[in-house]
Amino acid sequence: MANQTTQYFYGTGRRKEAVARVRLYPGSGTITVNKKTFEDYFPVETLRVIVRQPLALTGSLDRYDIIVNVRGGGIAGQAGAIRHGISRALVDADAEQYKAALKKAGFLTRDARIKERKKPGLKKARKASQFSKR
Repeated sequence: MANQTTQYFYGTGRRKEAVARVRLYPGSGTITVNKKTFEDYFPVETLRVIVRQPLALTGSLDRYDIIVNVRGGGIAGQAGAIRHGISRALVDADAEQYKAALKKAGFLTRDARIKERKKPGLKKARKASQFSKR
């Protein structure tokens, strides 16, 4: 784990209800999520790939140690929020080198899709009770 007194780059990522606060320290490539190892927090390989996407795109997988605090939402939303936060932190680290590639890949854009509100007279946002003539 990186020394807390060294300089770091910060990025906040959001997806659905999840909010991730990401700090990038110069280091060897370890990722810590909520004080757990990356593999323990994300047991599914697909979610690990989502989190690593901005690092793989910029070729900085083993250049930074990453410490993440994430809360809210489910595990998939948290993975998306971490990806967004890492992308923003990479731009904070070196904007002219990383920003164009990350923006083209769509990692700097906040995914605005959220849960639709429940409507009156319905069971959920769109689900109605079964129609019956009598």
